[in-house]
Amino acid sequence: MEGNHPHISVCVCTFRRPVLLKQLLQELEPQQTAGLFSYSVVVSDNDAAQSTKELVLQFSAASALKVVYCAESEQNIALARNAALANATGDFIAFIDDDEVPAKDWLLTLFNTCNKYDVDGVLGPVRPRFELDPPAWVRKGRFFERPEHDTGFVIDWTEGRTGNLLFKRRILHSVQEAFKPEFGSGGEDRDFFKRMIQKGHVFVWCNEAIVHEVVPPVRWSRSFMLRRALLRGKMALNHHPGMRELFKSLLAVIGYTLAMPLFVMTGHHQVMKYLIKACDHAGKILAVVGLHPIREKYVLE
Repeated sequence: MEGNHPHISVCVCTFRRPVLLKQLLQELEPQQTAGLFSYSVVVSDNDAAQSTKELVLQFSAASALKVVYCAESEQNIALARNAALANATGDFIAFIDDDEVPAKDWLLTLFNTCNKYDVDGVLGPVRPRFELDPPAWVRKGRFFERPEHDTGFVIDWTEGRTGNLLFKRRILHSVQEAFKPEFGSGGEDRDFFKRMIQKGHVFVWCNEAIVHEVVPPVRWSRSFMLRRALLRGKMALNHHPGMRELFKSLLAVIGYTLAMPLFVMTGHHQVMKYLIKACDHAGKILAVVGLHPIREKYVLE
C-alpha cells in the first residue's frame, strides 16, 4: 500500500521495439485512477544490448510517472516476465505487451472489476489496430480478432494470457517461479494460469477494459501467419503432450490438405484460415520428431 491506497505495478516486457514502447509509455502516463490507487511501470528489456534503456531513462526523467528499467539478457519471455515481477512493488500486478495501446480507463476498469467480483485477477480484450488498411481477405478472415466474453465470465486456463491482465500480487507468495523458463519461446502465460487456477485462484473477464494491439503490415503477410502457427503448434505440445494429441494432429493435417480444393472455392480467407490450422497441427508433429523450423518467438517480430 502507498498511503491508504493500493499500488499497481504495470509490467511491460519488450524486445527491440523502441517506437512501440515509447507509444505505450505515453499512453500509460495519463491512466485514470479516480483516486483509488497509485501506479508505476516496470519495463523488462529482454535484450542483451539493452536497446530500450536510454529511451526508458529519458522518458522517466521527463515524466511524473515512475518507470523502473530492468534487463534480462537471455532471450526468454518467461525470464523477462520474472525479471519484471522481481522489480515490481505493487499490491496488484498488471501486464500489457509493448505493442499494445490501452484505453485511458484501462487500469481503473480492471481494478474496479477485480474488486466488484472479489476475484484474484481480471483479463480484458485485445483488439487489432492496423497501421495501414489490410487486404480485404485479412479483414474477412478476422485473423487478428480474439474471443471475448461478457464481463464476469470466469476464465479457464486455456484462455489465459498476459496481454491485458491485472492480478493480486498475493497469489505469488508461495510460487518460486511465476513463469517457467522452459516456456521461453511462448506459452508461459497459459502455464501460469493453469497452475494458478489449480491452486484455486479465480480470474474473470472484463470486456470494458480495452487495449488495442498495433498490427503492422508484416504481421498480415501469409508467411508470418503460417510461421507463427508452426511455432504456436510447437508451444501447444508443451501443454498437451502424448501420442493421442500427435495422432489427432496427423489426422487434422491430412484432412485439411485433402479439403483444400473446397476451401479455394470459398475464398482466399478460407484458404488461409485452414492453412493456419494445418500449420498449428504440423508444428506439433515437427516438434515430436525433433524438427523446429521456427525456434523462437523473437524471429517473428
